[in-house]
Amino acid sequence: MRAAYATSLNPDDPLAGLVVGDRPEPEPAPGWSTVQVKAVSLNHHDLWTLRGVGIKAEQLPMIIGCDAAGIDTATGQEVVVHGVISSDGWAGDETLDPGRSLLSEKHQGSLAELVRVPTRNLITKPDELSFAEAACLPTAWLTAYRMLFVNSSLRPGQTVLVQGATGGVASACIMLSRVAGLRVWASARTEQKQATALELGAHQAFASGARLPERVDAVMETVGAATWSHSLKSLRPGGQLVISGATSGAMPPAELNRIFFLQLQVIGSTMGTAAELRDLMRLLVSTGLRPRIDRTLALADVADGLAAMAAGDLVGKIVVEP
Repeated sequence: MRAAYATSLNPDDPLAGLVVGDRPEPEPAPGWSTVQVKAVSLNHHDLWTLRGVGIKAEQLPMIIGCDAAGIDTATGQEVVVHGVISSDGWAGDETLDPGRSLLSEKHQGSLAELVRVPTRNLITKPDELSFAEAACLPTAWLTAYRMLFVNSSLRPGQTVLVQGATGGVASACIMLSRVAGLRVWASARTEQKQATALELGAHQAFASGARLPERVDAVMETVGAATWSHSLKSLRPGGQLVISGATSGAMPPAELNRIFFLQLQVIGSTMGTAAELRDLMRLLVSTGLRPRIDRTLALADVADGLAAMAAGDLVGKIVVEP
């Protein structure tokens, strides 16, 4: 089968080890299912894999990709793959399992014509969602859903700031916040991206680091070092900073005095559960909200999509159709 996979790991030039070529088809295993992949969305996790984060050289070659929507080859059912692989026998919130992994960490990933996943990770795809739309949900959109509605205490009418407005998770945060009745502010580096944030549903958009008209109830943070200080300064006393990523680096100044003096809450958030993914899909079906797809690529062009994501040259999600 055709697949996009890592043959070497390079922290400085992640695309150097990427190959699109033939790989063995996944072999059947008890409790696992094979999915004919119809669509995959790209995530920063794919770039981290190619850089060698969360994976060792002895695991190569490794097919990258942690999202997928397709057809269960055993049943013919249209499915969405929940990408968090919990340990055998684990019960409850999959994201809290110390032994959890994502596809492409311990197990071959989804950027291929076929992917093998635990049968428990297959969720029926609603007819109302296309394969491309559904493929955007298991990582970026599920992460945004959990940040907003599980790990924060935001209520309709309150104000949320979304940093780095046009990335996959950030754009989902804007769109989900707006449909949930929050007042949505967003930051972005360029005027063009600020305008795009308004198109996505933000009530106001600001330059990165700009002083806001007033302090906000919560900040959704995926950028990390570049926006960390601004996020803390933007919060009202007792406000919440929910962080799920650090694409600009993970070692900003802690500013502990500000955190304890203003009683700010810093909340880590990772992915989401299978139950939350079902709830997210029901929300999209009932509201008509759909992911913003920046472009759709063939598998052969996956390097172009990864390069665009690394450069921040996208709005929403890039989808690959194997």
